[in-house]
Amino acid sequence: MKTKSVFAVGDKVVYPMHGVGVIEAIEKKVVLGKKNDFYIITIVNSGMKVMIPVENAATVGLRSVIHKREVSKVMALLKKTDVETEEDWKLRYQNNIEKVKSGSIYEVAEVARDLYRRGKGKELSIMERKLYENAYQLIIHEVAMAKDIEVAEAGNLVSEVLSSSE
Repeated sequence: MKTKSVFAVGDKVVYPMHGVGVIEAIEKKVVLGKKNDFYIITIVNSGMKVMIPVENAATVGLRSVIHKREVSKVMALLKKTDVETEEDWKLRYQNNIEKVKSGSIYEVAEVARDLYRRGKGKELSIMERKLYENAYQLIIHEVAMAKDIEVAEAGNLVSEVLSSSE
């Protein structure tokens, strides 16, 4: 059964947990004896190439990069100060991992914001620091691609918003 491709070559996409990428090709490949169409994606921040079966794109959460006008919503979320965070670090960590895995830039922004704030009050555990760094990288790469600016500039924007709400 042929699955219709939602994305085209050149499209900018987000692959949850991995980051922002560009669809380099859509190729037919035989994997495990089955012939399928695959998106060949280069992840921008790592240079990693990934193959995702077209039919599994929705399942793995592959989505388009947000539109330029949605960046302000992300910044507003990062600025928000009245947020509740779970006190039990294991529960908090699990909730945050789920948010990052969701692939939603808004949920990833919540994680970055909450961990940034928490880190200002007390030192984050190594696992939470890594999760913050991952969330931060996911945000700045998507913002950079959405606004068509350099990653460093997007990093400055995001850092500025996070630190302005202290």
